Amino acid sequence: MALLRSLSAQRTAISLVYGKSNGSVAVAACRSFQRDRRSGSEAAAPPVAAAAAAVAARGGDGGGSVRYLHSGDRPMQASTVVQPELVTSTDALKRSPHQNKPPPSAGTPAGSPQRDPLDVSFNDPIAAFKSKTTWELMRAYLVYMICSSEKLVEHNMTLMKWSKQVLGQRLFTALMKATFYGHFVAGEDQIKIIPTLERLRSFGVKPILDYSVEEDISQEEAEKREVESSVSSAGDNKDNKEEDSMPQYHVDKSFADRRYKVSSARTYFYLNEATCERNMETFIKCLEAVSGATFGTGITAIKLTALGRPQLLLQLSEVIMRTRKYMEAMVGGEGNVLTHHKTIKDLEKYYASLGDNKNVKDFLKNVTSDKEGILHLFPWSGIVDEDSQLSDTFRVPDPQTGQMRRLISQIPPKEEEMFRNMIRRLNTIVKAAADLDVRIMVDAEQTYFQPAISRITLEMMRKYNKDKAIVFNTYQCYLREAFREVNTDMEQAKRQNFYFGAKLVRGAYMDQERARAQALGYPDPVNPTFEATTAMYHKTLSECLRRIKVMKDSSEDARKIGIMVASHNEDTVRFAIEQMKEIGISPEDKVICFGQLLGMCDYITFPLGQAGYSAYKYIPYGPVEEVLPYLSRRAQENKGVLKKIKKEKRLLMSEIRRRLMRGQWFYKPKGNYVPI
Repeated sequence: MALLRSLSAQRTAISLVYGKSNGSVAVAACRSFQRDRRSGSEAAAPPVAAAAAAVAARGGDGGGSVRYLHSGDRPMQASTVVQPELVTSTDALKRSPHQNKPPPSAGTPAGSPQRDPLDVSFNDPIAAFKSKTTWELMRAYLVYMICSSEKLVEHNMTLMKWSKQVLGQRLFTALMKATFYGHFVAGEDQIKIIPTLERLRSFGVKPILDYSVEEDISQEEAEKREVESSVSSAGDNKDNKEEDSMPQYHVDKSFADRRYKVSSARTYFYLNEATCERNMETFIKCLEAVSGATFGTGITAIKLTALGRPQLLLQLSEVIMRTRKYMEAMVGGEGNVLTHHKTIKDLEKYYASLGDNKNVKDFLKNVTSDKEGILHLFPWSGIVDEDSQLSDTFRVPDPQTGQMRRLISQIPPKEEEMFRNMIRRLNTIVKAAADLDVRIMVDAEQTYFQPAISRITLEMMRKYNKDKAIVFNTYQCYLREAFREVNTDMEQAKRQNFYFGAKLVRGAYMDQERARAQALGYPDPVNPTFEATTAMYHKTLSECLRRIKVMKDSSEDARKIGIMVASHNEDTVRFAIEQMKEIGISPEDKVICFGQLLGMCDYITFPLGQAGYSAYKYIPYGPVEEVLPYLSRRAQENKGVLKKIKKEKRLLMSEIRRRLMRGQWFYKPKGNYVPI
């Protein structure tokens, strides 16, 4: 890992200063540059000291001129805001002839970066595909043709395995790179993906990196692992009526294979603590890869189920929902504790019948509140504090007896240690992200894990998002509670003064969630129709934008809320753009960004990036053989969006035809765009 960090730092140094650095001072300067950037959700200009150190390391006299191309350092038009890139004069650096030409990784074009007008109908094939070679367009068209065949897609995993047996490893790998793998995956490792990242960047698009390797295990093995890792060694109390157990937050063998009816989300099955440690190392390598190639503008996606035992997330989720029920019984109404606007005095009145009770007094001392009311019944920081015990933290006074009542069953010491290990791994990842100036996006998962995932993620925001948004949570808008959850979390961030980051998605587990709710007898958590989900998405996004505008109008830091519109639906993307214009939020405010998967909806992502919007591609990578489950899901997902494929196929064919008629058979993409 130390070697990877060193390579990452050196790569950044080379990219920032033309020519090779001969000393460690330049690398240290770039490290300093990464750490000392101004606050904000995007990168800002490097300090002059970093430039001077880099020049000194190259043997320069330090007296030459240094020019910045960042809008914060000299007046420029809003349409030419660029990422921090350093240009030094030849005289100042005293380059030798072989150093005059910048390395390919520098990627700094002459003059100002290009900005194109945006066609919000997303019908411009040139804008959509100017970043692709003609061969890549033909490959994309072939892939989409295959995805249009229901029979081929239905049996795609079997066909891939059969092809490997017939062709052998070498020919099978070549076939995959010429088709599905080459279209949907960036490369095999952190080094091989760099050309893809650099080309994306030159066309105004930034990466969200995801190591997409999955175990190809049988349904029986998946069920066995999930059941074993979702039940405490102290036993499962879901059938114990006295414990008021909530069936939603307990494993059920019928749904233990979490891949059931899921096409767009990667699934981790717990094996042991060593596997979780390896997953942590993988996520850190993603951070280093994205930092070294993107000047701090990239993001890494992680899943909490990769870092620990799922039973712990189930138990914590149940605690959170029990806390809500406890508060609802206390004050009436539904929703989070924060939404009730009750004060400590209100709680004292509620417990007044218990008299001078020490348990109640001690409990009230730990309640988190401000002048607007109670924020939390428990000191939630305890879940990221390695010295706190979960079973001791989550206790409330019984309103009849005053005795302290656990909201979580007694957790054996070994499982407490596993929970602390999971939190330690997450802390290690987020700290590395903060040091490298890369952001972390915590993916959403099933509703029975999500309360715990959101609570842990918010505590990480409170801990690390003090000066900028490093940690982002993911909200699935197909859920009936999405608007309320996002609104409550933004309110908490405001009242506890930390930066709030959110990725808004439609969701990945709809069919599974509905089937599970029906089978286990709890309310369906999913919106009834596609239209209701779209309405929820737009309502939630509008509230986020409204809050951003309020902060902007009151001269507060509008970047205290950062939102990613992660959608392949062009109507939603258009809605976001129209809302931004309507309330006066510009791309340069760096509070709204857009994201789509690599190999999908290029006709949305690239025009956005080339028009100066903050645009991202979700970039999977990994060895060919080990990403087959990912490729299988991409094929399934494309089958389900035939209307979208139809448009992309039409635009692809239009651009292929145009290039062939103009003799651009060997067109080489060369971008003059810089991501905002």
